[in-house]
Amino acid sequence: MAPTRTATTFAPPVMEARRWLEGVTFSPDRPLINVSQAAPVEPPPQALRQAMADFALTEDSAHLYGPVLGNADLRAELAAQISRHYGGAVGAAQVAITSGCNQAFAATISAITGEGDEVILPTPWYFNHKMWLDMEGVRAVPLATGPDLLPDVEAARALITPRTRAIALVTPNNPGGVEYPAELVGAFYDLAAEHGLRLLLDETYRDFDSRSGAPHDLFTRPDWDKTLVHLYSFSKAYRLTGHRVGALASDTGLLAEIEKFLDTVAICPGQIGQHAALWGMRNLGQWVAGERDEILDRRAAIAEGMPALAAEGWKLLGLGAYFAYLEHPFDIPSDELARRLVRDAGVLVLPGTMFMPEGDPAGARQLRVAFANLDRAGIGQLFDRFKGLRF
Repeated sequence: MAPTRTATTFAPPVMEARRWLEGVTFSPDRPLINVSQAAPVEPPPQALRQAMADFALTEDSAHLYGPVLGNADLRAELAAQISRHYGGAVGAAQVAITSGCNQAFAATISAITGEGDEVILPTPWYFNHKMWLDMEGVRAVPLATGPDLLPDVEAARALITPRTRAIALVTPNNPGGVEYPAELVGAFYDLAAEHGLRLLLDETYRDFDSRSGAPHDLFTRPDWDKTLVHLYSFSKAYRLTGHRVGALASDTGLLAEIEKFLDTVAICPGQIGQHAALWGMRNLGQWVAGERDEILDRRAAIAEGMPALAAEGWKLLGLGAYFAYLEHPFDIPSDELARRLVRDAGVLVLPGTMFMPEGDPAGARQLRVAFANLDRAGIGQLFDRFKGLRF
């Protein structure tokens, strides 16, 4: 008997890592440093929480079904903000709201692929993308990146077959942290358009990009929506992870197909989360700018602290958004190292093996550090625990 859809892929990595904590105790003077998950642990700001509470108490619609593709006011606001940020022209009809960015990816893949089709993913890849492709019966074609963790367009061209349906990029990257240059993103767009493919561009961490202005010009291209599928999340910018609000932008024909998926999975995005995202976009611009400044300062603290680790053989491969991607100096694979770091260093971190094809030797040397919930002092403590380790 053929394996079930879920049996075709691996266990959720973050949940798997949490199991490593079972039976381990941490003293008050040396608590666990958890850098395993890329999600804010603080709740939304008080003003946003109040707006959500008021909406739940006073609006009957907060508790009812809404449109499958999302509420009209949120779609229009996001379309307007995308247009301003990227200097392009995006209409509300080209935007859909989803129950998180993962659902936006899943819905898009279901709408553009069939059994046995292929999607090109740069490695290290975002593991949930790989998991969904596995469960859809779609082959994830790994595109190895260079020492700078940037994918090569010509290498991608060589991987295209008659079954290729899309290329999926994440920038700023998860897990690598690197920000893809505008020229590189544009070259991948051109490659996808040349071959009639979709370019899935996941910009979940766009709000924490260190660059000012638009990170690419794709929304200014003629008929951008025939090639580009832009994925976004409100979870990080407004700390709405538990409310599951994401979005995508593309052409209306594709959204009509995506609507079929969304209607059968969640019917509609949650009303309170949608209201929160809309209120946040209209009222929290300065607050989000402050959050970005804080993340960029933590990124700077990582860079400043690396020379001491580099002296012990560590390498910083990528840094940006919520992530530092490291190469460790030890003669043991990263999955074993990550388990031992829980007990020996009081650190929960994800190994590179969770972001690479099985057996890829590069993953055995790599670790992802999700530093968004560490302040400068916490980053200093993390590096202190890494210093002097022997395995």
